[in-house]
Amino acid sequence: MANTSKNTSWGVVADWYSDYLKKEGSYQQQVILPNLTRMLALKKSDSVLDLACGEGFFAREFAKTGAKVIGADISAELIAKAKKAGGPIIYKATAANKLRFAKDKEFSAVVCVLAIQNIEDIKGVFAEVSRVLVKGGRFLLVLNHPAFRILKRSSWGFDEKENVQYRRIDGYLSAAKISVDMHPGKKGAAKTTSFHRSLQDFTKALSGAGFAITRLEEWTSHKVSGKGPRQKAEDTARKEIPLFMALEVRSTI
Repeated sequence: MANTSKNTSWGVVADWYSDYLKKEGSYQQQVILPNLTRMLALKKSDSVLDLACGEGFFAREFAKTGAKVIGADISAELIAKAKKAGGPIIYKATAANKLRFAKDKEFSAVVCVLAIQNIEDIKGVFAEVSRVLVKGGRFLLVLNHPAFRILKRSSWGFDEKENVQYRRIDGYLSAAKISVDMHPGKKGAAKTTSFHRSLQDFTKALSGAGFAITRLEEWTSHKVSGKGPRQKAEDTARKEIPLFMALEVRSTI
């Protein structure tokens, strides 16, 4: 597979994504990074693969620990931005299921942040991660919560009588390939592709690749509502219904 924007939906939104990560208050900065840093607890002796690394936001943070970091992404546009940002990181433009640059059992940790939902061949990805990860090594996956954040099949609702905000789920078990308009209402806006999978879809695929789940965390939004009649209900819902799920699995082979 060639590594051009024709083959990756995120290549066409490289500029937008890079600008978004620089904004204060992003979920990546306020929620995911501190939790992921805590879970990883990287040491200088660690070797880390940031899989589907995008423009290198997390790879640069991992490198601050002194660990050896390699970032890989199918988007040549995002890899170019990552290299331009600098840092002691090696970047590779390649598909997540074809890590030909990596040796067997090369990494002590592999991380994939908010990207597995944009990849179709997860079995191929998990097989490659299993190959490049040392036995007992950690694979951390962070994704939009698959039980509550289901594109085009979940939404917020509000019960006026009970003054409760709730999450409506219209479908969950059925896998789906979903086209996402990155700038709704804008003519000719770029589109990306996302794949919904249930928890059992992930656990079966991970188990098939020789992984055992050792940790699961669910992370909520850091945002708060402005003053108004629904403020308490909205803030309560944010703390009860998680945005993200983090899975730590370990290689058993």
